[in-house]
Formats: sequence, C-alpha cells, structure tokens
Amino acid sequence: MGGVEPSGVYRTRLGTIFRIADSVEGGLKVEVLKDGAWGPGRIGMVGLRLESTTTKLSPSAAGKLPA
Repeated sequence: MGGVEPSGVYRTRLGTIFRIADSVEGGLKVEVLKDGAWGPGRIGMVGLRLESTTTKLSPSAAGKLPA
C-alpha cells in the first residue's frame, strides 16, 4: 500500500478479502485482493468491517497474503 501499513485485513461472508489503511493524505484507502493481487477498492467498503458477518484476519493469517 505504498509504504503504509494496513490497519486491518478483513474477509466478508462471501469471501472477499480487503484491507484498509490510512492514506498519506490522512484519509482511508481500501484495497481488494483479486486474482492474487491487491487493487483499488471502493471507499464504501470501509463499512463492511463493522458487519457481524465480516471477520478481521489475524496478523499471522494476513501475513500469508500477498504483500
């Protein structure tokens, strides 16, 4: 994420994996894992982390994902 450590990596009920980090400008940045690579995600996905069906991945599980 451009040298910024993600604040959290999450998996939705449907299996989508996304990560959230603070951007250099002070806002939030969302990236989605698709086909083994991180790509830009919709900022509206930030709210998914609060859903009861979304799981925050442990640091060890998140560490197994592509950088």
